[in-house]
Amino acid sequence: MKPQTPLLDQVTLPEDLKRFSDPELAQIADELRAETISVVSETGGHLGAGLGVVELTVALHAVFEAPRDKIIWDVGHQSYPHKILTGRRARMRSLRQQDGLSGFTKRSESLFDPFGAAHSSTSISAALGFAVARDLGGACEGGLGDVVAVIGDGAITAGMAYEAMNNAGHLKKRLFVVLNDNDMSIAPPVGAMRDYLAGLYEGDTLQGAAAQAPSLDAGRAAGGTVFENLGFTYVGPIDGHNLAQMLPLLRELKERATGPVLLHVVTQKGKGYKPAEAAPDKAHATAKFDVSTGKQHKAQANAPSYTSVFAQALLQEAEADSRICAVTAAMPDGTGLNLFAERFPSRCFDVAIAEQHGVTFSAALAAGGMKPFCAIYSTFLQRGYDQVVHDVAIQRLPVRFAIDRAGLVGADGATHAGSFDIAFMANLPGMVVMAAADEAELKHMVATAAAYDEGPIAFRYPRGEAVGVELPERGSVLEIGKGRVVQAGARVALLSLGARLEEVRRAAERLAARGIRPTIADARFAKPLDREMILDLAARHEVLITLEEGAVGGFGSHVAQLLAEEGVFDQGLAYRSMVLPDVFIDQASPKAMYDVAAMNAEQIEAKVLDVLGGDPR
Repeated sequence: MKPQTPLLDQVTLPEDLKRFSDPELAQIADELRAETISVVSETGGHLGAGLGVVELTVALHAVFEAPRDKIIWDVGHQSYPHKILTGRRARMRSLRQQDGLSGFTKRSESLFDPFGAAHSSTSISAALGFAVARDLGGACEGGLGDVVAVIGDGAITAGMAYEAMNNAGHLKKRLFVVLNDNDMSIAPPVGAMRDYLAGLYEGDTLQGAAAQAPSLDAGRAAGGTVFENLGFTYVGPIDGHNLAQMLPLLRELKERATGPVLLHVVTQKGKGYKPAEAAPDKAHATAKFDVSTGKQHKAQANAPSYTSVFAQALLQEAEADSRICAVTAAMPDGTGLNLFAERFPSRCFDVAIAEQHGVTFSAALAAGGMKPFCAIYSTFLQRGYDQVVHDVAIQRLPVRFAIDRAGLVGADGATHAGSFDIAFMANLPGMVVMAAADEAELKHMVATAAAYDEGPIAFRYPRGEAVGVELPERGSVLEIGKGRVVQAGARVALLSLGARLEEVRRAAERLAARGIRPTIADARFAKPLDREMILDLAARHEVLITLEEGAVGGFGSHVAQLLAEEGVFDQGLAYRSMVLPDVFIDQASPKAMYDVAAMNAEQIEAKVLDVLGGDPR
C-alpha cells in the first residue's frame, strides 16, 4: 500500500517547496522518505543512500533555485528523493527498468540533472566547471546560477576530489560543496580521511553542534581544517537530519558566500527505516522487499555467482601460497574479497575509492615479490588505466587483474557496463587476457593467474549467476594462449570468448534443427591468441564468426588481424565478428540488453544463416 503524502502530493517541482513553512518542509521530508521506501520496495535499487539525504534534499531544493542553480549529486545512489521532487514522481516505479528512469542522475532525463553520474568523486570538478562557465558568460538550458556539489565521505577519499578542491581553492569561484558524512560508502569507508572527518566533531554530540548553530563566521581550531587550507570556507559540522538547523544556514550561505564553501553535514545512511538502519550495508542496494519487514524478494539461485566462485578459488590459492594478496577499491563485498579479508586480514587491502592508487600499489607489491590480485569491476578499472599501462604493463610486473562485471550488467545500465576492457587490456604488449566461459573455467583462470609470473595477466567474468556446471575441486593451470574445441562440426565455426558460450550452444541447437552443425570453440584467451586453433578453424570452415561481450577493437579485431597477416582472407573465408554495438545501452534486464546488442542465441543463429545465404532446408 502506498503511503499517505498530503503535502508531498502538492509538490511537482522544487519551486513548489517555497510555498511551505519550515515545519511543513519537515513533514514533506517525512513523506518523501516514506515515498522513497515505497518506490524501492517495488523496483529494487539503492535505498540507504537516499534515505540518508532526505532532509538535505528538501533543504537544498527549498533554498536554491534549480534548475538555474545546479545541484550535482556525486555518484547518484542518493538521488531518488531528488528525482521525486523534480517532476519524476509519476515515473519512479519504472526505476532501473527498460525504458524507465535511470538509477543515477542523467542529463538526458531531466533539466534538474545538470551533470550525469554513477562513478565516484566527479561532482566537485563538475561544479567548478559550471562555476567558471557562469563567470565567463556561458549559457545552458535552464540558466547558470549557483552550483552545489553533494559528495559523500567515501567519495571524497578519491584523488579526483582533491584535484578539484585544489583547483577550486586557487580559482576562488563561488560554489558550494556539501560533504555528506555518513561514515559509509558501499562498505564502511577506510583510511586516514575517515578518522580525520570524525575528529572534526569528536567529543561533540550532534545536538551540541546544533546548539552552537554553525555559521559562515564560525571558525575552527587554530590552524584550520584541510579544507580551509585548500582555500575553502569550512562550515560545520551540522546535523543533516535537522531541517530547523540546515534551512537557515543554507539561506545564510546562499546570501553571503563569495568564494568556495564546504558545508560538513553529518547524516545516517538508511535513516528512518529500521531494516535499513540495522543492515550491515545500511540497505545500500536491495532487491524488491516487503516494507513492513524489510525482507527482500530474491529469486532462488540455480548456480553460484561468478563473484563467489572467484572468491572461493582465490582463497584456495592463498591457502597454498602466502605471497598471494588481494586489493580492492572500496568494493570488498562486491568483489567477494570480504571473504579474503576475514581469512587473511594482513594480506587484503581496501584502498578506498582509489583505483589509480590501487593499481600502482599492486604493481609495487608485485615488484616486492608478492602475488597481488587486483579485483576491480571492468567499468571502474577504466579509472586506473594509465597506471595499468605505465606502472604495470611497461614494467612487465605480474599483477593479476580480476575483472568482475564484464559485459552488460542490467539495471545499472551504461555507466556500469564492462564493455571496453578486452580492447584496452589486449592492446597492451605483454598483457595476458582471459575470459571465463563458465564458473569451472573461472576457477581454472584463477589458478592460472596465481601460477603466472612472466608479466601481467587479467581474467574477466560477468555479474550474476553462473551457468551451473560442475566445479572442480581445485582449478587447473591452463596453457597460456590455448583455447579448446567444444563441439566439432562443419562449414561454420563459432569462436566464442567468455560467457557468450552458452548462447552459442543454444544457437547451435537451433541451427542443428536446420541441418547445420557448427563447430564451437572457446578461445579462453583474447591475448595471446591460439594461432594454431584459429588458423585451423579458418582452414576447415567456410565461415568463421567470433563472439565476445565487448566493444569493437577487442578479440574479434585481433583475430581479424591474425587472419589478414596470414593471408587467410585471400582464400575466400567468410569472416564476421559479433561485438557490442557502437552505442551506450540503457538499463534493462541482461537478456534484453543483449537483445539490443544482437548477441543472444536467436541473433547468433540469424547471423550464421545470413552469412550462409539463408536456410539450407
